[in-house]
Amino acid sequence: MTALFSNPLPIPVLGFCAYSGTGKTTLLKQLIPLLNQRGLRLAVIKHAHHNFDVDIPGKDSFEMRKAGARQVLVASHVRWALMTEDPVDDDPQLQHLLRQIEADKVDIVLVEGFKKLALPKIELHRAAHNKPLIHMHDENIVAIACCDETIVPDSLTRLDLNNVAQIADFVQHYQQNWQAAAIKVPIDASNATTIDNSENNSNGISVSQGIAAVLAQVKPTNQTELVDLIDIDNHVLAQDIISEINVPQQTNSAMDGYAFAFNSIPSTTLKIVAEVLAGHNYPNILQDGEAVRIMTGATVPQGADTIQARELTCEQGQQLTLLEPESIVKGQHVRLAGEDIAQGEVALAAGTRLGAAELGLMASLGFHRLPLFKRPIVAVFSTGDEVSQPGDLLKPNCIYDANRYTILSMAKKLGCQVIDLGIIDDNEQTLTNTLSDAGSKADIVISSGGVSVGNADYIKMALANVGSTHFWRINMRPGRPLAVGHINQSLFFGLPGNPVAVMVAFLQFVQPAIRKLAGEVNWQPAFMPAIASQALRSKTGRTEFLRGIYTIGPDGKIHVSTTGAQGSGMLSSMVNANCLIVIGDDNDTVPAGGSVFIQPFADLL
Repeated sequence: MTALFSNPLPIPVLGFCAYSGTGKTTLLKQLIPLLNQRGLRLAVIKHAHHNFDVDIPGKDSFEMRKAGARQVLVASHVRWALMTEDPVDDDPQLQHLLRQIEADKVDIVLVEGFKKLALPKIELHRAAHNKPLIHMHDENIVAIACCDETIVPDSLTRLDLNNVAQIADFVQHYQQNWQAAAIKVPIDASNATTIDNSENNSNGISVSQGIAAVLAQVKPTNQTELVDLIDIDNHVLAQDIISEINVPQQTNSAMDGYAFAFNSIPSTTLKIVAEVLAGHNYPNILQDGEAVRIMTGATVPQGADTIQARELTCEQGQQLTLLEPESIVKGQHVRLAGEDIAQGEVALAAGTRLGAAELGLMASLGFHRLPLFKRPIVAVFSTGDEVSQPGDLLKPNCIYDANRYTILSMAKKLGCQVIDLGIIDDNEQTLTNTLSDAGSKADIVISSGGVSVGNADYIKMALANVGSTHFWRINMRPGRPLAVGHINQSLFFGLPGNPVAVMVAFLQFVQPAIRKLAGEVNWQPAFMPAIASQALRSKTGRTEFLRGIYTIGPDGKIHVSTTGAQGSGMLSSMVNANCLIVIGDDNDTVPAGGSVFIQPFADLL
């Protein structure tokens, strides 16, 4: 069983693990310079199993440390080193070591050793050593670098242990794509089976357990429909779309200029034989020493392979002089046929949510109708005698209904068809009838209020009459109470009553359920690393969602601060925010300047 690991840095950490003698150090010595050549700035942490030393007797730093200095910092004009005496009974704590890394100066941390920790790792394996594969008991292995004799499961990436360039490709790709994969809330449906659904579960469940339990109850729709291109916005694609043409269709010019054969450059004066406009072509084969005047998007003639921008030429009569010919690169400013999308390639994959860019791409390929999954139908209502309809006279001791409108808005922005059921009175029979009717019409039914554990609300009795519902305490703030279950074939969500808690709970639990139901089966929430502009407090064992404002600082990094007071009834804190600051359940404080993750609102709020 691997120990849990939480990355405290805003950059990826990737481990290399293997049995002794497999060649971890040898590989890293070859890999590091190759990654440096590709522009990656690296930090390396190596787990030493012995009483190692970093300097030698006689050196000042050695003598000062042995004399009793707990830390000695040695510096020169090329490097500095901090040596720290920190005896521990067991292995050093990787998270503590990672916090010593200057994350703004490196792009990725490579870790050799610490194979018992659940950090993402590349396993090295040689079949000749007759050692078992580590991935068999460590689900955090992301790839196996091995020899030909090693059997690797299809679910893992296989790398050639002797092909350092291939391993470098994997590390570079991992670093470039780390954000989505490394900081997502783990969604594992197997977690759902461990949840105690009792109302008396005082310990509560984690956010990731709650998400897993929700998604375990959702089956993606298999209902499809053909929709005209003009109406596809925010739908989800039901089938792979195969391009029937090359994009671009012909090799064309990327700018206004002159097209010629690169081999003609020894003669910097070329003869202009024609002009090619967009939508037209030059019917002959261009010869060496000839050029055509060409416009952006026009087809490049046969025989030409290079274009020079108009401002870097001089045209007199029919003679063209190339300026700065030594800087011309073969193939420059030429867009090859099919370089964007080749005929027969998948242009868009099934499960893609379609927006403006996707609509434009489909139009450019000539598609006018697309096979889409049917949009989920979501029914929404509020409950409580204290809730008044906006526009009506506010009754004494009451509040206007804000939750229903925020839920309806978020559901619409996720492409759902919505049914507004209004405000339902606190009456068991009325609520029972409403829930039963909603469950026959909608794929998802959402209510707000009346789900706090221990409350004697009518909605609980009504839910018991029409379906199967569990009431959970989620270890998060805001939004601790959550009800999830079924009414007929519909999924039911009972969200908290406080307005901010409603939105946070929708983002974390309802949103992934809607997306999966709609066909986005591989969707994951987007989180970004940021630097806290102020000290932030939470509570260990609870995930905190603070309303935040993120900006790009003068250093080019994302900085985030809270919107101020964080009461769960303060809607202004959401209006003023553009993200949630997420403090995981393994932290209680984040110092000013520390690393946090943020969840941008993007288009949903």
